[in-house]
Amino acid sequence: MTTARQKVLAHFKKTRSASAREIARALDMSAPNVRHHLGVLVSDGRLEVSAVLQRGGRGRPEKVYSLSQAALGDNLSVLADALLSEKINFEAIGERIAQSQGLIGMASQPMSKRLSALVDKLNEMHYQARWEAGAEGPRMMLGRCPYAKVIEAHPELCKMEVALLEKAIGRPVLQSARSELIGRGFCPFIFKVS
Repeated sequence: MTTARQKVLAHFKKTRSASAREIARALDMSAPNVRHHLGVLVSDGRLEVSAVLQRGGRGRPEKVYSLSQAALGDNLSVLADALLSEKINFEAIGERIAQSQGLIGMASQPMSKRLSALVDKLNEMHYQARWEAGAEGPRMMLGRCPYAKVIEAHPELCKMEVALLEKAIGRPVLQSARSELIGRGFCPFIFKVS
């Protein structure tokens, strides 16, 4: 059984954009009922308001809705899969990213300042990073992988992050396989003590 909200969403897949009035007419629903469903679909990110039209200068403006970019999706994982299937020097890419993000040149600062600055930069890059002291050396904890959509098929991307971290801090880095941390959503990297 198709719900009214599913019918509204299916209408957008055919027409791309419409107002509440147009949908009510096309689906033989009341305008308040349609507006309710549109509000829910906007709040959960499946639709967005694409225009606001003033009809004849009287009454409330009419909103025109369309599928959101998130609902439309993209082909980035297909592209990434194809690109990552080629021979790639992930270490060189990690170094290039470190350079482009201003992560190189912190070697003169004390280690704690380097780590704090690195955490700030990584968080700007959507890693949800933090660092903590450890017996083996400081650990960088990445709470979110920005490459999550493709990392399972391409774990070699982790080499890129190792190179990025090594360039930024100026020390060798090991990716730790501590399952209790990974199970809690963290990807730990350890900076080796010289």
